[in-house]
Amino acid sequence: MPANLTPEYLEAEREYKSVSTHAEKIAALERMLSTVPKHKGTEKLQADIKRRLSQARKESQKKGAAHSVPFYLVEREGAGQVALVGPPNSGKSQLVCSLTHARPEVADYPFTTRLPTPGMMSFENVQIQLVDLPPLSAEFMEPWLPQVIRNAHAGLLVVGLEDAAVLDEIEFILETLHKLRLPVPALLVGNKLDLPGAEENFAALEDLYRDRFRCLPVSAATGRNLDRFARTVFDLLGIVRVYTKAPGRTADLTAPFLLRRGQTVHDAARLVHKDFAEKLKFARLFHVSGDRDGLMVERHHVVDDGDILEFHI
Repeated sequence: MPANLTPEYLEAEREYKSVSTHAEKIAALERMLSTVPKHKGTEKLQADIKRRLSQARKESQKKGAAHSVPFYLVEREGAGQVALVGPPNSGKSQLVCSLTHARPEVADYPFTTRLPTPGMMSFENVQIQLVDLPPLSAEFMEPWLPQVIRNAHAGLLVVGLEDAAVLDEIEFILETLHKLRLPVPALLVGNKLDLPGAEENFAALEDLYRDRFRCLPVSAATGRNLDRFARTVFDLLGIVRVYTKAPGRTADLTAPFLLRRGQTVHDAARLVHKDFAEKLKFARLFHVSGDRDGLMVERHHVVDDGDILEFHI
């Protein structure tokens, strides 16, 4: 029986291969075990993960290491974890304050943020975790910062549009990420759009970097474009919301099952119940727009955001 490993499992496995400390390996193995599909085809794989996890815990205890995940690693929550990377005084903390219930310290002086601060941002009916991070600067960088960036589903590069040194700072950050073999953010966020000259500065940045990033201007202070920010981050994560319904009933559109772009009807059935995935004959596909009869689809049909599935087993 094929394993049909999920993107979440494969990402955890890649992380396990890239980390070095016992605590990081234990955290990655625990994520692998929690995300591996539970069926006969993965029984040997599950046993191997459990064996490696047990060995890692024993080695951690022998070396007297802490039993918990390091303080700087933020447990993933919600539909996805997004790390905010940027130079000093770019307004990352204000952005997290404006979009979540988290309250990182906000000040006009650099290096205010010294620890990762997570907060949950709402977008329609999903929650996305934003993580405010200490600045990445030539003057100083927290030694644990690369691992937090690596652990996130995605990263954003946040810069202040009033900063005269913004070009040098962007290039330093990109060079540092490359040296550390960290993923380059797909989105460049120009913050402080409310300040004089910010719109002209953003236009210049967009001309320079539009081939490398998607660029978005915002003002965390006034709220301008924060709705576009939330939508863009949602799209960046590749989240697909799928709803289910029983025959003859309407779907509950308040609590979607969350998949990633490219996943299938079979993946959605597995999230509902493993028996659905194993016994699935076909599904009827409806759309939120309200089509009445539904389209018959096979288990390998790729789902789209907003699909409603009626499983037949």
